[in-house]
Amino acid sequence: MSSAEARVAAEHVARASYGRLIALLSASTGDVALAEDALASAFEQALVKWPGGGVPRNPEGWLLTVARNRQRDLWKSSFQRTSAPLDAAADSAYDAVSPLGAVDPDAIGDKRLELLFVCAHPAIEPGVRTPLMLQTVLGFDASRIAAAFAVPATAMAQRLVRAKQRIKNARIPFAVPDRHAMPERLPAVLEAIYGCYAIGFSDHGKDSGDLSGEAQYLAITLAALLDSEPEPWGLAALITLSLARTHASVHGFVPLDEQDTTLWDARLIVAGEQFLRRATSAGTPGRFQLEAAIQAVHCNRFRTAQTDWAALRTLYSALLVVAPSFGSRVALAAVMGRAESTAAGLAELEAMAATDKRTEASAVENFQPFHATRAELLDRAGRSAEAQAAFATAAALTGRPAVREYLLHRAADVRAEPDRFAP
Repeated sequence: MSSAEARVAAEHVARASYGRLIALLSASTGDVALAEDALASAFEQALVKWPGGGVPRNPEGWLLTVARNRQRDLWKSSFQRTSAPLDAAADSAYDAVSPLGAVDPDAIGDKRLELLFVCAHPAIEPGVRTPLMLQTVLGFDASRIAAAFAVPATAMAQRLVRAKQRIKNARIPFAVPDRHAMPERLPAVLEAIYGCYAIGFSDHGKDSGDLSGEAQYLAITLAALLDSEPEPWGLAALITLSLARTHASVHGFVPLDEQDTTLWDARLIVAGEQFLRRATSAGTPGRFQLEAAIQAVHCNRFRTAQTDWAALRTLYSALLVVAPSFGSRVALAAVMGRAESTAAGLAELEAMAATDKRTEASAVENFQPFHATRAELLDRAGRSAEAQAAFATAAALTGRPAVREYLLHRAADVRAEPDRFAP
């Protein structure tokens, strides 16, 4: 086996199993940073040993064993003995690990959900909980997370280091909390799982499928674990229904209402709808339930060949009450342009821009979906010059090459059209 082949194999294991291995390594010690260092050392050894000996039959078990041995060595070092007590239970567990590859991570159990809730503990600063989960459990590096949260990479890295030290010092137990503690921790956990899906979706890279599948698996596992909690089922439905349309855009960006529904996955649509029904609660539906319901309306075009714009308007209006955001308001404007008139959609966007100026903010100015939606509505209204400029602005603001290509194509081809949706 060549070094290049060994690297590819190691990268595949990292994408598929990084979070699970970190969770297993840190569960007995509570030291996430140590687990990350030990796993990094194990991957380094893999790149040295695998080219000559081949990839082990159980590569995850091989890495786990090597990393645990590295942890044991660090814990037993003279420095550790003088600076921290040796955990006898953890040490005996390491001593039980025998030949390389003998450990089967699948037989140990999935500790990732426990680690997610550890990262959401009240002792951890609220603003770093979701980024911490994205790194330790889902495997994103600090720079990628910083970009998603629009903060400097160095600042994000420092916050993450402090948070891991806090987990260790506070001796936060690795366990899914009881119902009393659940409401405080669950929102951040759900955000992290959805963040895994959203970042993977926006990347459209070689690992995007792995990330999306990982997010779906965690969402469904969490929902089944908590069972009666509606929002995890809502998140499971949202991700599953979104994944049902993946193949409609594999060869380039295609707007949702223009996608060929024969390319959608009927099996995933049915599964997502089942999850959404399980999310139904007597109280006010949460953000993920509403977003899943929106996706369900879109997916129903698979059966009816029509989009229920009135239902979408109602759902987006409810979403703005439960979880207001620029994204949901822009989406509402787009739906108003279909359910009511193009003028109504444009008026909603103009109101957003006016509010933004009054608060001396620049969120709307730099929010790509705002300009893309405005361009589409301006084109429908026959305002060609303005539409061309808006499409160009939206193209400049996106980080996705396929979306940029689509928007630039629209800017080149835009033409005056009558307002088909005017009252």
